[in-house]
Amino acid sequence: MQAVYFERHGGPEVLTYGDFKDPAPGPNEVVIGIKACALNHLDIWAREGLPGVSIPLPHILGCDVAGVVLETGKGARRFKKGDRVVISPGQAPLFASEGFEARDSYSPDFQILGLQIQGGYAERVAVNERFVIPVSDRYTFEEWASFPLAALTAYHMLVTRAGLRAGETALIHAAGSGVGSFAVQIAKFLGATVVATAGDYKKVARAKKLGADEVILYKTKDFAEEVRRLTDKRGVDVVLEHIGPETWQKSLLCLARGGRLVTCGATSGPKVEMDLRPFFSKQLSILGSYMGSFAELCKTLRLAEKGALTPVIDQVFALKEAAAAHCRMESRQHFGKIVLKP
Repeated sequence: MQAVYFERHGGPEVLTYGDFKDPAPGPNEVVIGIKACALNHLDIWAREGLPGVSIPLPHILGCDVAGVVLETGKGARRFKKGDRVVISPGQAPLFASEGFEARDSYSPDFQILGLQIQGGYAERVAVNERFVIPVSDRYTFEEWASFPLAALTAYHMLVTRAGLRAGETALIHAAGSGVGSFAVQIAKFLGATVVATAGDYKKVARAKKLGADEVILYKTKDFAEEVRRLTDKRGVDVVLEHIGPETWQKSLLCLARGGRLVTCGATSGPKVEMDLRPFFSKQLSILGSYMGSFAELCKTLRLAEKGALTPVIDQVFALKEAAAAHCRMESRQHFGKIVLKP
């Protein structure tokens, strides 16, 4: 098969398009013919090298896969050839007790497609059938590929970790990102007032179309001051943070008393500083969030099937153009998901 892989860590230039061994289905596995694979910032981190994470080399990236079943292995019974499916990016082993508690991502053995295991920048991938979810023809394969990791991450952050409720106010950073674009929709679905940040006027219009009540141009305005103005100095109940040191301290200043900051990433760096005094005096909470469970993914996909969540596609690249797709993501010019099509 044709695939995009890398044999050493580095910039987009390490991505190679070429022949790769076809995957064969093991027991209880199915081979998926990949129709689309969406990018995530995790792909960039994995390409550059993540300290403490064992990434097999040569390695195929790609967490978000949509396609059709091509082949089934011995013992696989849930799917037949031609079924339309997406793959769960997070995969806890069968023996992990956390999986039975719908806490898959808490397991120390939790793995991510395209990170610890070979991913979807390819024409085919083999995966245990328990991580495969059937989908309808409501959306295209490119649109279905935009959902899994970003929508699941946003759902786990806002619903499971932060407990956002109707009537509360949420600040969603980077509405143009994959997680941000789904977080705006989920927060509105929950009945919250949504304040979002965006980098340019085009993104402002698109964020409002997704449901944001207010959008702050963070490049021209101090978002913390704007949040105080928009909330009559009260602050917001929840901040969805996935940027890191560029926004961290001001994000904390945006919180109302008893507010919660939930974070899932560090696109501007891994280390932050904070003033502890408002943290304890305002009784704030900081919550870490790491993807989510298979059960939560099924819930987000049901919302998608009902039209409560809609896909947001920025641009579709041919698989062999993966390096260019990475450059677009790193430029932060995109709004929504960037997708590769074999």
